[in-house]
Amino acid sequence: MDTSAPVPLWLLDFDGVINGSRAGWSAAPHSKWLQAADRAYLVRYSPALVSRIRGLVTSGAVELRWSTTWVDDIAQVNKELGFPPELAGVAFTLPHGVDTTREQVSALKIEAARKAAADGRAVIWTDDEVIPADGPVREELEAAGALLIVPNSKRCLRPTDLDTIEKYLHTR
Repeated sequence: MDTSAPVPLWLLDFDGVINGSRAGWSAAPHSKWLQAADRAYLVRYSPALVSRIRGLVTSGAVELRWSTTWVDDIAQVNKELGFPPELAGVAFTLPHGVDTTREQVSALKIEAARKAAADGRAVIWTDDEVIPADGPVREELEAAGALLIVPNSKRCLRPTDLDTIEKYLHTR
């Protein structure tokens, strides 16, 4: 493990990665209504998943940056999940005053991953929709050593995914 290298960066999506209809780990998911963009959304997540992520972040093993459409409302997400705001920032900001399309958000997510890898950061990127299955962006990120995990959007990250992330962190 190289102790002089910067801590790995985890680009973490919310919907389909933590929030999903079948997000429980051996137990029913926790359900809560959260406000975002003047609407209430029912979110469901596994407290065990959140606890493992929070443990990795608070231990200093990884730097967390949210890479999600929730970036404008991330304070609510951090509060609900118990993430200290200073340890769970955002990977990008959305343009204000305009409706942002899914394609624009996807481009911001890809740009954040590419920039982190180009800066020499070890990157973990978990996203259920945007990570390319193949092609030049995926090849570029994998060549830089990035760990790319695409969970099932209904079941979200699973215990084996967190095991993979922990193993990756131990090699950095």
